[in-house]
Amino acid sequence: MENILVIIRGGGDLATGVAVRLFRAGFSVMILEVDRPTVIRLPVSFARAIYEGKIIVEGIEAVLIPSWGKAKDIIKQAKIPVLIDPEGYCINKLSPSVLVDAILAKRNLGTKIDQAPLVIGLGPGFTAGEDVDVVIETMRGHNLGRVYCQGQAAPDTGIPGEVGGESERRLLRAPADGKIIPLHKIGDPVTAGEVIAEVEGVPLKAEISGVLRGLIYPQSWVTRGMKVGDIDPRGIKDYCFTVSDKARSLGGAVLEAICAYLNKK
Repeated sequence: MENILVIIRGGGDLATGVAVRLFRAGFSVMILEVDRPTVIRLPVSFARAIYEGKIIVEGIEAVLIPSWGKAKDIIKQAKIPVLIDPEGYCINKLSPSVLVDAILAKRNLGTKIDQAPLVIGLGPGFTAGEDVDVVIETMRGHNLGRVYCQGQAAPDTGIPGEVGGESERRLLRAPADGKIIPLHKIGDPVTAGEVIAEVEGVPLKAEISGVLRGLIYPQSWVTRGMKVGDIDPRGIKDYCFTVSDKARSLGGAVLEAICAYLNKK
């Protein structure tokens, strides 16, 4: 398995769930990200390595590398290399066996079916058999984690999935344009009406009580209405620091798709 390189585009919490499951299954894994990722579940997002040089998620360490040429050295150390390469220029140079688009942008940002022997797209925006080989369903519900070899995943509804009975109200959205200044840390208990952060002096208040599960990196530039955090109404702190059920499900689906491909090969 260690001879099979899987490159994942995106390092957010769902992409990280995929990376964790593949890494534990024995695959060599690499992550590509943008220079200022706007992920909010920072403790469980390998993208955080972009800001801090490295991060450990559930015992697995990811390390920021300066160039694609350093990837193999990090992989040999049983770690995950993270590279700033939003356009995926290194893909052609490294020739991965599998390419996974886990950007979750709701549209294809440039992934092509000929970039690797097996190309997998997570969520809407991809068509299996055209721009990717396989599509994974990301919408919560009965079909979450379903593997499609033809067709598309369910279209984006714009409505956040329910967690603990809450949907839209659990999200934190920027009240103004500017730099965000957190007043709480991820994992802190919060109550409805409490100020979680400020943007250019404008308070960002919680609409519900629970645990602060996610918040964008401090000092990030945000725009009014942008999703910058979320509150978990279940109130369990440990959930903030472990891979979510949805992320694990998607990781399992990607693992299924890869194993099916290897069996056919």
